Amino acid sequence: MFTTALLQYSGKGPMRHEETLLEAGLQRRGIPVQYYTIKRIHRRQLPLGPNVFIAGDMDAMHGAMHQLGIPVPEPDDYPAGLADYLRRKVWTSTLGEVERAFDIGSIPATFVKPADRRKSFTGAVCYSERDIAAFGNISRRQRVWCSEVVRWLAEYRVYVIDHRVVAVDHYDGDPAIPLDLNVVEAAMTAYRCSGTAPSAYGIDFGVLANGETALVEANDGYALGAYAITADVYTELIMRRWSELLASASPVGDQLDGAFHLESVGEVGEGDVGGR
Repeated sequence: MFTTALLQYSGKGPMRHEETLLEAGLQRRGIPVQYYTIKRIHRRQLPLGPNVFIAGDMDAMHGAMHQLGIPVPEPDDYPAGLADYLRRKVWTSTLGEVERAFDIGSIPATFVKPADRRKSFTGAVCYSERDIAAFGNISRRQRVWCSEVVRWLAEYRVYVIDHRVVAVDHYDGDPAIPLDLNVVEAAMTAYRCSGTAPSAYGIDFGVLANGETALVEANDGYALGAYAITADVYTELIMRRWSELLASASPVGDQLDGAFHLESVGEVGEGDVGGR
């Protein structure tokens, strides 16, 4: 059971939408909320432990995992068990290989995005080697996902907890075009049976120009973007995934005994923010 919650907040301007949802959901659960900056993660100044819930962006969550001895999950945007639901060609390559393929004219327009956790550029449709050059001095050994370019009529995020759909948010295209929920349920079953599905996650589906419902990509639940999902459901999802990750922590992690590290929760360093 979580007795304390830590939410990332710079102390300047409004919080991100995700932390605002979590703040409301945690307060309704009666869990005290404190706020931290990314600097405190990098300095290992947070009192992380089995009874502490933490949420933030990808960089913050990976820092927390390293401190606790939790293996950082490998990106799994296109789970192998869901290949049949992509309804388009998707493959891995390197930026250099894609650039050379465009140079000799061996591939058509292709959607390209980083395949690693740290996103060195924003995914985009590339039409020629000039588009790859526009990414700048990024290593040409950078692993990338490549996808056949298709036309999406509508796109939705499906939120899942323990293999149950708990919310569906439209986020792009025509909201009047619905998903085929039979396809969504079948894909979720295949994901569960593959043994690779997290306990809580988001999975994006869209409707193609030919009317088929297809997988856009899967998203792990520990730093999941939110759209119109309610605060309570979103909080349940993020807490469920963090609980699962905590269960995988190494016994040599810095904070498994729940002891404070350098500062207590209530202390605020230079430029940091405390509780509300």
